[in-house]
Amino acid sequence: MAIKPTDFYDQLASHGVEFFTGVPDSLLKEFCLCIDDRISNDKHIIAANEGNAVALASGYYLAQESIPLVYMQNSGLGNAVNPLLSLCDPDVYSIPLLVMIGWRGEPGVKDEPQHVTQGRVQIELLEALGLPYEIISKDDDQFSNKISNVIEIARNENKPVVLLIKKGTFEKYKNEIVQPDDQRMNREEALEIILENLDDNSIIVSTTGKTSREIFEIREKRGQTHEQDFLTVGSMGHCSSIALGIALAKPHREVVCIDGDGAMLMHLGSLTSIASMKPKNFRHILMNNEVHESVGGQETAAKNLDLSAIVEAVGSSKVFKAATPNDLKTNITNFITCSGPSFLEVKIKPGSREDLGRPTVKPVDNKENFMKFLNK
Repeated sequence: MAIKPTDFYDQLASHGVEFFTGVPDSLLKEFCLCIDDRISNDKHIIAANEGNAVALASGYYLAQESIPLVYMQNSGLGNAVNPLLSLCDPDVYSIPLLVMIGWRGEPGVKDEPQHVTQGRVQIELLEALGLPYEIISKDDDQFSNKISNVIEIARNENKPVVLLIKKGTFEKYKNEIVQPDDQRMNREEALEIILENLDDNSIIVSTTGKTSREIFEIREKRGQTHEQDFLTVGSMGHCSSIALGIALAKPHREVVCIDGDGAMLMHLGSLTSIASMKPKNFRHILMNNEVHESVGGQETAAKNLDLSAIVEAVGSSKVFKAATPNDLKTNITNFITCSGPSFLEVKIKPGSREDLGRPTVKPVDNKENFMKFLNK
């Protein structure tokens, strides 16, 4: 029987855990909804990336001496390794943290290609990092003892510890994230307009999550090939850097990066590379729905930021905006035809079709077909 998120939270609270930060994960969604209900905004921070969350939690510990909790999907552990080893490690500042990791790609559990290797090496990776851990599943009647065990290690040894959470561990929490009732486009409608206005020679790099899935399905519906699209199914936050690398290598081809707000915020520093290199053939489209949609719909910092203003402040990119189909149809021509780099922010509403599929082409086949397209 799955664990009630409230019971899990109560166990953490009984040990004095009061500060939570991290990057949302679908396996931890129900627990995060519970935190939203029980914790004030100043003690539950959705961070830009997992390394930021570790550093943020470390600062809280230094000030309060209470062990914080950092949550993440295991694919984000790479972002956290640096501060875990060079900040929190006992050989450095010896900072105790409780790290809660969703175990995507667990061996024997069907998952997407980008999670398979990470899931397979998960245990060895934790052991190599020297992080004590407990594994918790939906049938675990010892989860409270496991929480107590790792927190005791964290306190006694002043080091980070891990709770590794299997798929299906938490039962559904009563609250749902309320989606705004507005007239913005949905992402698929906006992508239809965007793809209609790009020529057959354009190179497209799309971000992690539902954006790439919808682009794949739009191509299928139209009977088109997928050769001009690089679907970045993993490595969240890096599609703009991938696109920049291609744009620099192919200066006479138009390169269009289709990004997301959560992904863009995760590695915002890539904007400085774009501004520094100023590739005239680089087009950056931001699909901004202000949430981490693929992993539960939690708000991103984009809700309180003007991302176009940030891009404009970094410099070089010509900035365009669209919030309606007519806006998009009007502005996309100027966005594409001006001398780049150019940036187009498309405000969209959260949500997608319930029957949205996943790419049926293997990532390595997508890569090979895409590379042939680049060299036409």
